[in-house]
Amino acid sequence: MYQLPPPRPSACSAERGASHLVAHFPQQGWALRSDGAVLFEDTGELLPDGRIVPPHRPAVSEHTTAGDRRGAV
Repeated sequence: MYQLPPPRPSACSAERGASHLVAHFPQQGWALRSDGAVLFEDTGELLPDGRIVPPHRPAVSEHTTAGDRRGAV
Protein backbone atom coordinates (compact mmCIF):
# COMPACT_ATOMS: atom_id res chain seq x y z
CA MET A 1 0.00 0.00 0.00
CA TYR A 2 1.28 3.47 -0.90
CA GLN A 3 2.10 5.71 2.04
CA LEU A 4 2.26 9.45 1.76
CA PRO A 5 5.64 10.95 2.49
CA PRO A 6 5.88 12.89 5.75
CA PRO A 7 4.94 16.55 5.43
CA ARG A 8 7.81 18.87 4.65
CA PRO A 9 8.70 21.54 7.18
CA SER A 10 7.62 25.06 6.31
CA ALA A 11 10.19 27.65 5.31
CA CYS A 12 9.67 29.40 8.65
CA SER A 13 10.30 26.35 10.86
CA ALA A 14 13.62 25.45 12.45
CA GLU A 15 13.68 22.23 10.35
CA ARG A 16 13.55 24.13 7.05
CA GLY A 17 16.87 22.58 6.00
CA ALA A 18 15.05 19.27 5.40
CA SER A 19 13.43 20.59 2.22
CA HIS A 20 15.06 19.79 -1.11
CA LEU A 21 16.14 21.94 -4.06
CA VAL A 22 13.68 22.21 -6.93
CA ALA A 23 15.71 24.66 -9.02
CA HIS A 24 19.42 25.46 -8.89
CA PHE A 25 21.12 28.28 -10.79
CA PRO A 26 24.77 28.32 -9.66
CA GLN A 27 25.74 30.70 -12.49
CA GLN A 28 23.35 33.25 -10.92
CA GLY A 29 24.17 32.33 -7.32
CA TRP A 30 20.77 31.13 -6.08
CA ALA A 31 18.56 28.07 -5.64
CA LEU A 32 14.86 27.48 -4.92
CA ARG A 33 13.85 25.02 -2.19
CA SER A 34 10.69 22.94 -2.16
CA ASP A 35 9.31 25.05 0.71
CA GLY A 36 9.46 28.19 -1.46
CA ALA A 37 12.56 29.75 0.11
CA VAL A 38 15.33 31.15 -2.09
CA LEU A 39 18.90 30.32 -1.02
CA PHE A 40 21.82 32.49 -2.08
CA GLU A 41 25.39 31.31 -2.46
CA ASP A 42 26.52 33.69 0.31
CA THR A 43 24.31 31.53 2.65
CA GLY A 44 21.58 34.17 2.94
CA GLU A 45 17.92 33.22 2.40
CA LEU A 46 14.71 34.89 1.29
CA LEU A 47 11.70 33.22 2.91
CA PRO A 48 8.33 32.97 1.11
CA ASP A 49 6.75 35.51 3.49
CA GLY A 50 9.40 38.10 2.50
CA ARG A 51 11.59 37.80 5.60
CA ILE A 52 15.34 37.77 5.11
CA VAL A 53 17.77 35.37 6.78
CA PRO A 54 21.17 37.12 6.70
CA PRO A 55 24.27 35.25 5.53
CA HIS A 56 25.98 33.21 8.23
CA ARG A 57 29.60 33.09 7.18
CA PRO A 58 32.40 32.10 9.54
CA ALA A 59 34.18 35.02 11.13
CA VAL A 60 37.66 35.79 9.84
CA SER A 61 40.29 36.28 12.50
CA GLU A 62 41.87 39.73 12.55
CA HIS A 63 45.26 37.98 12.71
CA THR A 64 44.66 36.29 9.35
CA THR A 65 46.20 38.09 6.39
CA ALA A 66 44.95 38.08 2.83
CA GLY A 67 47.87 35.81 1.88
CA ASP A 68 46.81 33.27 4.51
CA ARG A 69 43.28 33.09 3.08
CA ARG A 70 44.33 32.52 -0.55
CA GLY A 71 45.32 28.91 0.06
CA ALA A 72 42.43 28.17 2.45
CA VAL A 73 39.95 25.50 1.52
